[in-house]
Amino acid sequence: MNNSTPSAGVYANGNDNKKFKGDRPLCSPSRVLHLRKIPSDVTEAEVISLGLPFGKVTNLLMLKGKSQAFLEMASEEAAVTMVNYYTPVTPHLRSQPVFIQYSNHRELKTDNLPNQARAQAALQAVSTVQSGSLALPGAPTNEGTILPGQSPVLRIIIENLFYPVTLEVLHQALDGQNIYNACCTLRIDFSKLTSLNVKYNNDKSRDFTRLDLPTGDGQPSLEPPMAAAFGAPGIISSPYAGAAGFAPAIGFPQATGLSVPAGLGPGALGPLAITSSAVTGRMAIPGAGGMPGNSVLLVTNLNPDLITPHGLFILFGVYGDVHRVKIMFNKKENALVQMADANQAQLAMNHLSGQRLYGKVLRATLSKHQAVQLPREGQEDQGLTKDFSNSPLHRFKKPGSKNFQNIFPPSATLHLSNIPPSVTVDDLKNLFTEAGCSVKAFKFFQKDRKMALIQLGSVEEAIQALIELHNHDLGENHHLRVSFSKSTI
Repeated sequence: MNNSTPSAGVYANGNDNKKFKGDRPLCSPSRVLHLRKIPSDVTEAEVISLGLPFGKVTNLLMLKGKSQAFLEMASEEAAVTMVNYYTPVTPHLRSQPVFIQYSNHRELKTDNLPNQARAQAALQAVSTVQSGSLALPGAPTNEGTILPGQSPVLRIIIENLFYPVTLEVLHQALDGQNIYNACCTLRIDFSKLTSLNVKYNNDKSRDFTRLDLPTGDGQPSLEPPMAAAFGAPGIISSPYAGAAGFAPAIGFPQATGLSVPAGLGPGALGPLAITSSAVTGRMAIPGAGGMPGNSVLLVTNLNPDLITPHGLFILFGVYGDVHRVKIMFNKKENALVQMADANQAQLAMNHLSGQRLYGKVLRATLSKHQAVQLPREGQEDQGLTKDFSNSPLHRFKKPGSKNFQNIFPPSATLHLSNIPPSVTVDDLKNLFTEAGCSVKAFKFFQKDRKMALIQLGSVEEAIQALIELHNHDLGENHHLRVSFSKSTI
């Protein structure tokens, strides 16, 4: 089968379907996605709606007789985000589960196919709507979507206010949820405002994309969230609020199709973790029972010659606190990574699965193991199992840490911090060049020379540089801190 020039005959024989076993994407990432088990009466617009929160949908091929469809996204990155999101949480169309995998085709060519008028009309309608894009931090401004009657500004009313509700708690809000058990019920709808102008970061207002804003005269600076002090086991969500710091989107099967809240950008979708408690409107924060589910990830397709437990600890530590890592003794391309909780595991899986590392496409799924076992005394291990539970390099140990608001997907631009005054632009460029990177751009922060952005040749280069250079000793008792950035230079 010729992967580069799919034809009507290629799609009609269902070869993509035969490659599908279980609910895991087996093909290498592609911007063309294969959807199975779509309802026979589903519309083109409903199928397109599955892709909208992740980016622009550029083409669609419906095979209703086979209950299948092919959806082409504008970029492979958008397709990877979509598959990572829907792999642990099956989407629904007309109350029926739909299964999504990568197609083994790289693009859809439907110009000469019959019965494409409806699909093209639906795509054109969506394109028109997308021209008024929803600007979310971390999401490309031309890939958002505002449907009629919607606004990028939400109005939130809290009923039965019994406990104090902080901005941090509101920041993770979901319509209809009780923030605390049996009280503080949220009512959320679209505001008539089209934008918000926030001048101060304090307990009354906050711009989560501008950490540099002043607190304002007479306003108290923000304290860590008060919620834990009440000991209420029904507090919603956790600090892991996604690439742009937005609340995880919870997918509720709906009769008319879309199981993702409309209008949320891709940054809001990364850390999704559906739990039984979430459906009933009760979610937990660390220290209040934790989220149910597995905190151990199975990581496969690693490069056995280059990967180390420390490298996995540093990489997965961008999205949570890694407690233990075990590289398989007899199959060193596989490893187990134990995070501090299930929410962190979900976040790391969503952001890292599908990324290239040392020339191979990393895969991460939830493991059947509940914990990583340390080797028994005297057992041969070759240093492949490491315990990092007491590591000083954990990014999220401190409650209310600003690291919770700076969790972003892997990108070619890295955020550097804790740079001593004596280190120059050339020093840092040379450091990354010696690590095998091609430096495309660099700039210090104008107001704070302790921080900088560095743009490398590719996302893979940036991932490998982060592994190698995070915590690098720069002298003067300064160790370099490296994170992925949502910005470009």
